[in-house]
Amino acid sequence: MRIKEAIVVEGRDDTAAVSRALDADTIETHGFGIAENTWELLDKAYAERGLIIFTDPDHAGEEIRARLTERYPKAGHAFLSRDDAEKSGDIGIENARPEAIMEALKNARATEDATEDVFTMEDIFAAGLSGGEGAAGKRRMLGKELGIGYGNASGFLKKLNRYGITKEEFERHLNR
Repeated sequence: MRIKEAIVVEGRDDTAAVSRALDADTIETHGFGIAENTWELLDKAYAERGLIIFTDPDHAGEEIRARLTERYPKAGHAFLSRDDAEKSGDIGIENARPEAIMEALKNARATEDATEDVFTMEDIFAAGLSGGEGAAGKRRMLGKELGIGYGNASGFLKKLNRYGITKEEFERHLNR
């Protein structure tokens, strides 16, 4: 599998993991303190090929993702579940199986310019994704199925709307 967009990862171990899974070019941020020459590479790739942001499913990874998304609003987003990225207590893309990386990148989603939100907090409650026992686990499973990652109830709602999930897609994956 070859991906035309440049994959944005945090470090060289992530690059090695992506390379084991598929044929793609990566750009490493080396954490939150992104160097000027890295910004220049990212700008060029975004303009010419597109970017897929693929950061670790932890707090630092989400902070880096938010910073990149602010600068590159039309970038694609790929997510690994914490379960797929965990090994001996360490969480990172470098720990994931090649199949999980391929699946995450295959399901990458671009941010949508929706004029109106499709989902509301009422949808989240009605689906049992908030306010009840097992809600966090349901969000974790559904986020993996939809390729949008995990979030608390309000964060998950934002992801549903930001990544263009349809009601039909939501229902299909929810009822699996």
